[in-house]
Amino acid sequence: MIRHIVFFTAKSPENLPAILDGLRLLDTIPHVSHFEVTQNRKVDQFGNDIDVVVYAEFESEAALRAYKAHPTYAEATRRVRPLRELRFAADFEAAKAVSMREAG
Repeated sequence: MIRHIVFFTAKSPENLPAILDGLRLLDTIPHVSHFEVTQNRKVDQFGNDIDVVVYAEFESEAALRAYKAHPTYAEATRRVRPLRELRFAADFEAAKAVSMREAG
């Protein structure tokens, strides 16, 4: 499974609703197996610069590529890019979860 996490900062707080709406379009793309978009709660003691978080899961690299090639992805990008300042993304293979008891 591939995990896809993207962090956004808005150029202005007034842009947040439109950014969230634009990113929610991505949930309609069929290649994603799990999708979330949410506004950051900004409760971290060290930094709260991030405004919006996108989290998605894909069954394979091919599914992630198909998601990024989908026309709705291009439309969401077209809507959101002018409203956001920064975008940080990470795609990684999900590791098998190990509980602290098992590791200990």
